[in-house]
Amino acid sequence: MAGRLLLFLLAIAGLVWFLYWFRKTPSAQVARRLRQGALWGGIGLVFFLALTGRLNPLFAAVAAAIPVVMRGINLLLMLPAIRQALRSLGLGGLAGGGIQGAATAGGGQTSAIRTRFLAMSLDHATGDLDGMVLEGEFQGRHLSSLSQAELFRLLDLCRLEDSQSAALLEAYLDRTQGAGWRAGAEGAGADSAPGGGGGQTPGGRAMNREEALAVLGLGPGAVEDDIRAAHRRLMQRLHPDRGGSDYLAAKLNEAKRVLLGD
Repeated sequence: MAGRLLLFLLAIAGLVWFLYWFRKTPSAQVARRLRQGALWGGIGLVFFLALTGRLNPLFAAVAAAIPVVMRGINLLLMLPAIRQALRSLGLGGLAGGGIQGAATAGGGQTSAIRTRFLAMSLDHATGDLDGMVLEGEFQGRHLSSLSQAELFRLLDLCRLEDSQSAALLEAYLDRTQGAGWRAGAEGAGADSAPGGGGGQTPGGRAMNREEALAVLGLGPGAVEDDIRAAHRRLMQRLHPDRGGSDYLAAKLNEAKRVLLGD
Protein backbone atom coordinates (compact mmCIF):
# COMPACT_ATOMS: atom_id res chain seq x y z
CA MET A 1 0.00 0.00 0.00
CA ALA A 2 2.79 2.39 0.95
CA GLY A 3 4.60 1.56 -2.32
CA ARG A 4 1.54 2.44 -4.42
CA LEU A 5 1.10 5.69 -2.52
CA LEU A 6 4.76 6.55 -3.12
CA LEU A 7 4.39 5.83 -6.84
CA PHE A 8 1.28 8.00 -6.97
CA LEU A 9 3.05 10.91 -5.26
CA LEU A 10 6.02 10.54 -7.60
CA ALA A 11 3.67 10.61 -10.58
CA ILE A 12 1.99 13.78 -9.30
CA ALA A 13 5.36 15.40 -8.66
CA GLY A 14 6.52 14.42 -12.16
CA LEU A 15 3.38 15.87 -13.72
CA VAL A 16 3.78 19.16 -11.82
CA TRP A 17 7.43 19.37 -12.88
CA PHE A 18 6.51 18.66 -16.51
CA LEU A 19 3.82 21.37 -16.54
CA TYR A 20 6.27 23.86 -14.98
CA TRP A 21 8.95 22.95 -17.54
CA PHE A 22 6.43 23.08 -20.39
CA ARG A 23 5.31 26.60 -19.37
CA LYS A 24 8.81 28.00 -18.92
CA THR A 25 10.57 26.37 -21.89
CA PRO A 26 10.49 27.96 -25.42
CA SER A 27 8.08 26.16 -27.76
CA ALA A 28 10.83 25.17 -30.22
CA GLN A 29 12.80 23.46 -27.46
CA VAL A 30 9.64 21.75 -26.14
CA ALA A 31 8.90 20.34 -29.62
CA ARG A 32 12.47 19.10 -29.98
CA ARG A 33 12.45 17.42 -26.55
CA LEU A 34 9.09 15.79 -27.21
CA ARG A 35 10.30 14.40 -30.54
CA GLN A 36 13.41 13.01 -28.88
CA GLY A 37 11.33 11.54 -26.07
CA ALA A 38 8.94 9.88 -28.51
CA LEU A 39 11.85 8.42 -30.50
CA TRP A 40 13.70 6.99 -27.49
CA GLY A 41 10.43 5.89 -25.92
CA GLY A 42 9.55 3.96 -29.07
CA ILE A 43 13.00 2.33 -29.15
CA GLY A 44 12.70 1.40 -25.49
CA LEU A 45 9.24 -0.07 -26.04
CA VAL A 46 10.54 -2.26 -28.90
CA PHE A 47 13.40 -3.54 -26.71
CA PHE A 48 11.02 -4.21 -23.83
CA LEU A 49 8.61 -6.13 -26.08
CA ALA A 50 11.52 -8.11 -27.55
CA LEU A 51 12.90 -9.02 -24.11
CA THR A 52 9.48 -10.10 -22.83
CA GLY A 53 8.55 -12.07 -25.96
CA ARG A 54 5.66 -9.76 -26.88
CA LEU A 55 7.06 -8.45 -30.15
CA ASN A 56 5.04 -10.79 -32.40
CA PRO A 57 1.66 -9.09 -31.67
CA LEU A 58 3.26 -5.76 -32.61
CA PHE A 59 4.45 -7.14 -35.94
CA ALA A 60 0.99 -8.56 -36.55
CA ALA A 61 -0.62 -5.19 -35.87
CA VAL A 62 1.80 -3.44 -38.25
CA ALA A 63 1.13 -6.04 -40.97
CA ALA A 64 -2.64 -5.57 -40.54
CA ALA A 65 -2.28 -1.79 -40.76
CA ILE A 66 -0.32 -1.82 -44.04
CA PRO A 67 -3.36 -2.56 -46.31
CA VAL A 68 -5.37 0.16 -44.53
CA VAL A 69 -2.59 2.69 -45.05
CA MET A 70 -2.26 1.72 -48.72
CA ARG A 71 -6.01 2.19 -49.29
CA GLY A 72 -5.80 5.61 -47.63
CA ILE A 73 -2.93 6.59 -49.94
CA ASN A 74 -4.92 5.45 -52.98
CA LEU A 75 -7.91 7.55 -51.88
CA LEU A 76 -5.67 10.60 -51.48
CA LEU A 77 -4.31 10.06 -54.99
CA MET A 78 -7.90 9.96 -56.30
CA LEU A 79 -8.88 13.31 -54.70
CA PRO A 80 -8.25 15.43 -57.84
CA ALA A 81 -10.52 13.14 -59.89
CA ILE A 82 -13.19 13.24 -57.17
CA ARG A 83 -13.04 17.04 -57.02
CA GLN A 84 -13.32 17.31 -60.78
CA ALA A 85 -16.36 15.00 -60.80
CA LEU A 86 -18.08 17.07 -58.09
CA ARG A 87 -17.43 20.28 -60.03
CA SER A 88 -18.91 18.75 -63.19
CA LEU A 89 -22.10 18.07 -61.21
CA GLY A 90 -22.25 21.66 -59.98
CA LEU A 91 -21.11 20.68 -56.48
CA GLY A 92 -17.81 22.54 -56.48
CA GLY A 93 -18.38 23.75 -52.93
CA LEU A 94 -18.07 20.15 -51.70
CA ALA A 95 -14.80 19.75 -53.55
CA GLY A 96 -13.00 22.68 -51.92
CA GLY A 97 -10.29 24.08 -54.14
CA GLY A 98 -10.37 27.83 -53.68
CA ILE A 99 -14.00 28.43 -52.70
CA GLN A 100 -13.51 30.70 -49.75
CA GLY A 101 -16.67 32.77 -49.60
CA ALA A 102 -17.73 34.26 -46.31
CA ALA A 103 -18.91 31.59 -43.92
CA THR A 104 -22.37 31.69 -42.52
CA ALA A 105 -23.39 30.58 -39.09
CA GLY A 106 -24.04 27.12 -40.47
CA GLY A 107 -20.65 26.92 -42.12
CA GLY A 108 -21.90 27.38 -45.66
CA GLN A 109 -20.78 29.88 -48.34
CA THR A 110 -22.29 33.24 -49.17
CA SER A 111 -22.33 35.49 -52.20
CA ALA A 112 -22.24 39.24 -51.68
CA ILE A 113 -23.40 42.22 -53.74
CA ARG A 114 -22.77 45.75 -52.46
CA THR A 115 -24.32 48.99 -53.68
CA ARG A 116 -24.52 52.46 -52.20
CA PHE A 117 -27.51 51.66 -49.95
CA LEU A 118 -27.35 47.86 -49.57
CA ALA A 119 -24.95 45.04 -48.73
CA MET A 120 -26.81 41.93 -49.89
CA SER A 121 -25.84 38.33 -49.17
CA LEU A 122 -27.08 34.97 -50.45
CA ASP A 123 -26.63 31.79 -48.42
CA HIS A 124 -25.61 29.07 -50.89
CA ALA A 125 -26.87 26.26 -48.67
CA THR A 126 -30.37 27.58 -47.97
CA GLY A 127 -30.91 30.09 -50.78
CA ASP A 128 -31.86 32.75 -48.21
CA LEU A 129 -31.36 36.33 -49.41
CA ASP A 130 -30.95 39.19 -46.94
CA GLY A 131 -29.15 42.51 -46.76
CA MET A 132 -27.95 45.31 -44.52
CA VAL A 133 -29.01 48.91 -45.12
CA LEU A 134 -25.90 51.12 -45.38
CA GLU A 135 -27.43 54.61 -45.61
CA GLY A 136 -30.61 56.47 -44.88
CA GLU A 137 -33.44 56.14 -42.39
CA PHE A 138 -32.91 52.41 -41.80
CA GLN A 139 -29.12 52.37 -41.70
CA GLY A 140 -27.75 49.35 -39.84
CA ARG A 141 -30.93 47.26 -40.09
CA HIS A 142 -31.44 44.03 -42.02
CA LEU A 143 -34.02 43.99 -44.76
CA SER A 144 -35.67 40.98 -43.10
CA SER A 145 -36.38 43.15 -40.04
CA LEU A 146 -38.21 45.85 -42.03
CA SER A 147 -41.96 45.92 -42.51
CA GLN A 148 -43.38 46.08 -46.01
CA ALA A 149 -44.15 49.79 -45.59
CA GLU A 150 -40.54 50.42 -44.50
CA LEU A 151 -39.22 48.45 -47.46
CA PHE A 152 -41.34 50.58 -49.80
CA ARG A 153 -39.97 53.80 -48.24
CA LEU A 154 -36.45 52.49 -48.69
CA LEU A 155 -37.28 51.60 -52.28
CA ASP A 156 -38.49 55.16 -52.92
CA LEU A 157 -35.16 56.50 -51.61
CA CYS A 158 -33.12 54.05 -53.70
CA ARG A 159 -35.06 54.90 -56.87
CA LEU A 160 -34.37 58.59 -56.33
CA GLU A 161 -30.70 58.28 -55.33
CA ASP A 162 -29.17 55.06 -56.72
CA SER A 163 -30.64 52.86 -59.44
CA GLN A 164 -28.31 49.94 -58.62
CA SER A 165 -29.63 49.84 -55.04
CA ALA A 166 -33.19 50.09 -56.33
CA ALA A 167 -32.72 47.14 -58.68
CA LEU A 168 -31.12 45.07 -55.92
CA LEU A 169 -33.94 45.84 -53.50
CA GLU A 170 -36.51 44.97 -56.17
CA ALA A 171 -34.75 41.62 -56.62
CA TYR A 172 -35.00 41.04 -52.87
CA LEU A 173 -38.72 41.86 -52.89
CA ASP A 174 -39.31 39.62 -55.91
CA ARG A 175 -37.63 36.70 -54.14
CA THR A 176 -39.15 37.18 -50.68
CA GLN A 177 -42.64 38.53 -51.47
CA GLY A 178 -43.41 37.39 -55.00
CA ALA A 179 -44.54 39.55 -57.90
CA GLY A 180 -47.59 40.83 -55.98
CA TRP A 181 -45.55 43.37 -54.02
CA ARG A 182 -45.48 45.75 -56.99
CA ALA A 183 -49.20 46.46 -56.78
CA GLY A 184 -48.80 47.18 -53.08
CA ALA A 185 -45.86 49.47 -53.74
CA GLU A 186 -47.86 51.49 -56.26
CA GLY A 187 -50.73 51.74 -53.80
CA ALA A 188 -48.33 52.98 -51.14
CA GLY A 189 -47.11 55.70 -53.49
CA ALA A 190 -43.74 54.17 -54.40
CA ASP A 191 -42.19 55.97 -57.33
CA SER A 192 -41.98 53.86 -60.47
CA ALA A 193 -39.07 55.82 -61.83
CA PRO A 194 -35.69 54.68 -62.48
CA GLY A 195 -35.16 51.28 -60.87
CA GLY A 196 -38.59 49.96 -61.72
CA GLY A 197 -39.65 48.12 -64.82
CA GLY A 198 -39.70 44.55 -63.54
CA GLY A 199 -36.06 44.20 -62.56
CA GLN A 200 -34.25 45.74 -65.51
CA THR A 201 -30.58 45.92 -64.84
CA PRO A 202 -29.52 49.57 -64.58
CA GLY A 203 -26.20 50.84 -65.76
CA GLY A 204 -23.33 51.57 -63.41
CA ARG A 205 -19.58 51.35 -62.96
CA ALA A 206 -17.78 48.26 -64.17
CA MET A 207 -17.40 45.35 -61.74
CA ASN A 208 -13.84 44.58 -60.66
CA ARG A 209 -12.32 41.17 -59.91
CA GLU A 210 -12.76 41.42 -56.13
CA GLU A 211 -16.46 42.23 -56.52
CA ALA A 212 -16.90 39.43 -59.06
CA LEU A 213 -15.41 36.90 -56.64
CA ALA A 214 -17.74 38.15 -53.89
CA VAL A 215 -20.79 37.84 -56.16
CA LEU A 216 -19.94 34.19 -56.86
CA GLY A 217 -18.90 33.48 -53.27
CA LEU A 218 -15.32 32.61 -54.21
CA GLY A 219 -11.92 33.34 -52.73
CA PRO A 220 -8.82 34.79 -54.41
CA GLY A 221 -7.48 31.31 -55.23
CA ALA A 222 -10.49 30.30 -57.33
CA VAL A 223 -9.65 28.60 -60.63
CA GLU A 224 -11.70 28.35 -63.80
CA ASP A 225 -13.50 25.17 -62.74
CA ASP A 226 -14.50 26.80 -59.44
CA ILE A 227 -15.82 29.88 -61.22
CA ARG A 228 -17.89 27.95 -63.74
CA ALA A 229 -19.28 25.61 -61.07
CA ALA A 230 -20.25 28.51 -58.77
CA HIS A 231 -21.88 30.40 -61.64
CA ARG A 232 -23.86 27.34 -62.72
CA ARG A 233 -24.98 26.54 -59.17
CA LEU A 234 -26.09 30.10 -58.42
CA MET A 235 -27.85 30.51 -61.74
CA GLN A 236 -29.90 27.45 -60.87
CA ARG A 237 -31.00 29.23 -57.68
CA LEU A 238 -31.36 32.80 -58.95
CA HIS A 239 -32.55 32.45 -62.54
CA PRO A 240 -35.77 34.48 -63.13
CA ASP A 241 -37.60 31.26 -64.01
CA ARG A 242 -36.74 29.85 -60.56
CA GLY A 243 -37.78 32.76 -58.36
CA GLY A 244 -34.74 34.92 -59.02
CA SER A 245 -34.60 38.14 -61.00
CA ASP A 246 -33.11 39.57 -64.17
CA TYR A 247 -30.88 41.82 -62.06
CA LEU A 248 -29.34 39.00 -60.01
CA ALA A 249 -28.89 36.80 -63.08
CA ALA A 250 -27.19 39.69 -64.88
CA LYS A 251 -24.85 40.20 -61.90
CA LEU A 252 -23.85 36.54 -61.97
CA ASN A 253 -23.18 36.68 -65.69
CA GLU A 254 -21.17 39.88 -65.29
CA ALA A 255 -19.08 38.31 -62.51
CA LYS A 256 -18.32 35.27 -64.67
CA ARG A 257 -17.41 37.53 -67.61
CA VAL A 258 -15.04 39.64 -65.49
CA LEU A 259 -13.26 36.56 -64.09
CA LEU A 260 -13.08 34.48 -67.28
CA GLY A 261 -13.33 37.08 -70.03
CA ASP A 262 -16.24 35.30 -71.72
